[in-house]
Amino acid sequence: MSYNVLVVEDDMKMNEILVDYLETDGYQVYSARDGIEALSLFDHETIQLVILDIMIPKLDGWSVCRRIRQKSDVLIIILSARSEEDDKLLGYELGADEYITKPFSPRVLLAAISALLKRSIIHSAPAESIIRHKEIAINKEAYSAVLSGKELSLTVKEYELLLKFMENPGKVYRRDVLINAIWGYDYLGDGRVVDTNIKTLRKKLGDCSHYIQTVIGIGYKFEGK
Repeated sequence: MSYNVLVVEDDMKMNEILVDYLETDGYQVYSARDGIEALSLFDHETIQLVILDIMIPKLDGWSVCRRIRQKSDVLIIILSARSEEDDKLLGYELGADEYITKPFSPRVLLAAISALLKRSIIHSAPAESIIRHKEIAINKEAYSAVLSGKELSLTVKEYELLLKFMENPGKVYRRDVLINAIWGYDYLGDGRVVDTNIKTLRKKLGDCSHYIQTVIGIGYKFEGK
């Protein structure tokens, strides 16, 4: 999925750097260099995230943030050379989702954007499409899984295994049942494919790997204790 990002930064060089990094990372980017232009673009384009510098001409970033928040729950990241606690508190009070102090690494900004968007996917999805257990959440509409707010990079089979387990916590699945359900009845490969995928899935779950338990001589179950 491609997200539309509005960059509001009056420094031409910084603006170009941000646009380049975001476009390289796959985002559709709109760019403004003052507050009036920013609000105009926001009103005429479908924007999922705003990267907003505070010290911009015509209408400052505080005012832009306030006006956007009055009509939208879009994600907002404030960029500012002002690192005082009061400035950060004001940003959050106006509805910013993140406050990043200049100078900063573009890679850190990209990581913050990714984290915000992933959390937004889970939080904004219809309740019936979300399966959640403690640190793990699955969005069935987006075909994605999140662990402690960060997206899990799962293969299709790993995702389907995790979904099967989380939909039926406590149920013990034999290996042949999992093969038929996920790989299909016509699968002719090695039966150890389940064990291999469980192993990689557990590794990606890290501290939560113990949720997938081995039932000796039978198969596996999801026991989230």
